[in-house]
Amino acid sequence: MSSENTNRRQFVAGAAALTLASQAMAKSGGMNKMAPARVIGANDKINVAVIGVGGRGAYVADKFDKYAQTVKPGACQIVGVCDTYQKRVTAAKDRFKCKGTLDYRELISDPGVDAVIVATPDHWHAPIALAAMDNGKDVYLEKPMCHTVDEVKQLMSTVKETGRVLQVGSQTTSADQWWKARKAIEEGRIGKMIMSQGSYHRNSTEGEWNWKIDPGAGPEGKGEDFIDWKMWLGKAPKRSFDADRFFRFRKYWDYSGGIATDLFFHVMAPMNICWSEAQFPVKVSGSGGIYQFKDEREVPDTFHFMAEYAKGFSVVLTSSMANSQHIPGLIRGHEGTIVMVEHGMFESSTPFITVKPEKRVMSADYKSKFGEEVVKIDVEQKDIMFEHIGNFLDCVHSRQKPTLNVETAGHAQVVITMAVQSYRQGKVLYFDEKNFKIVDKPVKA
Repeated sequence: MSSENTNRRQFVAGAAALTLASQAMAKSGGMNKMAPARVIGANDKINVAVIGVGGRGAYVADKFDKYAQTVKPGACQIVGVCDTYQKRVTAAKDRFKCKGTLDYRELISDPGVDAVIVATPDHWHAPIALAAMDNGKDVYLEKPMCHTVDEVKQLMSTVKETGRVLQVGSQTTSADQWWKARKAIEEGRIGKMIMSQGSYHRNSTEGEWNWKIDPGAGPEGKGEDFIDWKMWLGKAPKRSFDADRFFRFRKYWDYSGGIATDLFFHVMAPMNICWSEAQFPVKVSGSGGIYQFKDEREVPDTFHFMAEYAKGFSVVLTSSMANSQHIPGLIRGHEGTIVMVEHGMFESSTPFITVKPEKRVMSADYKSKFGEEVVKIDVEQKDIMFEHIGNFLDCVHSRQKPTLNVETAGHAQVVITMAVQSYRQGKVLYFDEKNFKIVDKPVKA
């Protein structure tokens, strides 16, 4: 067994050991490494378990259920739910008429489960996805893909080693505009690519991620109020129960990357699709601060980053949770610009993308192929959530790569994670692709 595989298995086992006492490990039987998957017939329902049924997890589970009722009847069924908060387990169990548990391992070790939806806080994404794939399950993994660059590497190697299907749940990548932009770039409509730009802005009076806290809920809570805080923390630093951290985890570095991981993933994943060949950055710089919402949060309410790529182009992303004005999402080339989302909202639909030629510099070859006028390319309108779910379920049957596969998502995750670390460390960072790690000095070619 290679040292890489050994390290990955130690990672999964270590995460499990951090979550439960030894008697609980014995109860669940531990991890079943590389377990065979159930053979799914062409007309069989795919049995799906949901791990993490808070707001997002419950929404995604409901969409899977509705897809199987209205879009492709009988495509799948929810057979199990898990959360560390008993109230959520009970609600989801009642909603889907299935079994419920506080221990995710009961679901990933169940031979009747074919696939899992992972919609936990970010720091649990990779440990559960890795364990699920080792147990023969395909994975619909909510964005961000993971919490660290090392986890990106481990997820990539695990998908390859196990042959499991992993779809990252940034459903906007199933929208048509990115694929139309990709085709236009491949045709040469912008010439040499120079830079890409995007944004993700919101505004509120209460402050982003200040979700409702249930009074009385916690590790000392009885019945529906019980929270398994030790399990929830996992491998994150140990601390006493903090309701703000539990219910508003995106405000804290131990469990999230704030704007970068929650929102910029919806920008960088589509960008990587547009570029045709998903790429790792060479150099990343992050900046911003807590300018408006000065509560308990650690993550900035305003955040930006710039990244440079080896093929000679850069990316600039900007965001504030204290102002809702977006900038257009576009890709600039020497001979033209593609505007994918004029309104700047990457998760919203658009009827067309626009190609704007650079008339002053266009070559004769460009002019003969494409002309000099602005071109609007129609975009197919889809329910992108159903499209993304359907793509995942189809791939569970076909064993093909899904739309937002581990490679494309991994390239997006690396630049996002680097931006977070750059901001936190206050310095420019570089990516050593050969050794798959973040470094603080330029990497020699």
